[in-house]
Amino acid sequence: MKREPLERLLGCGDETSLAALSALRAGASYVVWDGTTSAKSLATIYGRRLRHTLRRGIETSGLARAVQRLDLYGRPVRLGQITAADRSWTFMLFLDEDGSTLVACTGVRQTQPRPARPGA
Repeated sequence: MKREPLERLLGCGDETSLAALSALRAGASYVVWDGTTSAKSLATIYGRRLRHTLRRGIETSGLARAVQRLDLYGRPVRLGQITAADRSWTFMLFLDEDGSTLVACTGVRQTQPRPARPGA
């Protein structure tokens, strides 16, 4: 998938999609894989990830909403991923079969923010 159509899809989304768009525009790498996967099975997998991140205190964005949307979607989805240029966040994209609609988007922080330096 080319960058411009992906930017258009993300620009019509929620706060998490807009964060993914911002990362993309700031030089993030991205991929949208060929093939599809069951939205229901992904809802189960990402439901487990939600529970894991909550237990561990890992910062996420839009994960609960993505699980809900995948559970309700009922058709196969294509997967995509955006990795921020500084690798601080990874966003997972769930697109319809032909890649023309964003079904859901979630992000997970990959690094913990550094504490502010005294006097900074």
